[in-house]
Amino acid sequence: MPVNDKKIKIILTGATGVIGAGIVRQCVNNGWKVCAAVRPDSPKNQYIEGLGATIIQCDLKDVSDLAENTECQDADYFIHLGWMGTKKTERENRSIQQKNVEYAIKACVAAAQIGCKAFVFAGSQAEYGRLEGAMTPDLPTNPESEYGKAKLEAGAKTKEICARYGMRHIYTRILSVYGPCNEPDTMVMSTISKLLKSEETQFTPGEQLWDYMYSDDAARALLMLAQFGKSNQIYCIGSGVFKPLKEYIRIIGNVVNPEIALGIGKIPYSNNQVMKLYADIDLLKKDTGFEPEISFEEGIRLTMEWMIQNDMLGE
Repeated sequence: MPVNDKKIKIILTGATGVIGAGIVRQCVNNGWKVCAAVRPDSPKNQYIEGLGATIIQCDLKDVSDLAENTECQDADYFIHLGWMGTKKTERENRSIQQKNVEYAIKACVAAAQIGCKAFVFAGSQAEYGRLEGAMTPDLPTNPESEYGKAKLEAGAKTKEICARYGMRHIYTRILSVYGPCNEPDTMVMSTISKLLKSEETQFTPGEQLWDYMYSDDAARALLMLAQFGKSNQIYCIGSGVFKPLKEYIRIIGNVVNPEIALGIGKIPYSNNQVMKLYADIDLLKKDTGFEPEISFEEGIRLTMEWMIQNDMLGE
């Protein structure tokens, strides 16, 4: 990763999520300081404690307090990943999603008050609505879920705040990221867990074209955008590589437990199954020099090892 001579300081919300934990690891490896804001008493805090980050107990509703925190002063960049209600059962809860907009605004104002050079906002593919094919920066948005609508609103409002304070606004829209600290009910995590326990798995025919990105690659992309991304530009985050889902599933099987039959094709597609979804990362590469480094096979091995080390198989 290209770096500046000066030691960099990052403020990070959502630090215990799949991408946030990757950012903590990357910052520590680079010798940068990372102030990781975490929800007090969250059981997930244990996954980043001891890595070398400065842990700040701060609920999202209190994110404004970071502006007065002595550890956060002189920070270079603020990366806002924190977001409530990401599970499917909560994505249509308008009250929760609108709170997220409020917290994103507070985070952006705090970043400006601290004097950060850039505010990096983590948007989502959900802002496009039902999308088939390549996710590109210039696609029109048409969010269908309350989650997607809130992401779009928060992105627009933080952009306005950045313009007011003269701070670069880096807007990302993120596709499918997997790795340590990911939610246990995702396809990748649940499949690894079942195979490690020698349990049966069942899938659709898996012909849909998909794009998976390992968390540390996603973290590097966001850190490079914080440094080199252009203000008011939207950047799509993914591996830039796509293949049929059944190929990803077979790779997971080969890495984790090749003795178990995978059950590809045992369940039907849903009525509204998306068959093509992948990220166009040409602009990300052009503006930052980013290139994905971790293959899907290697990412699955690393994720599996983390799950075993952290006794995640019972979840």
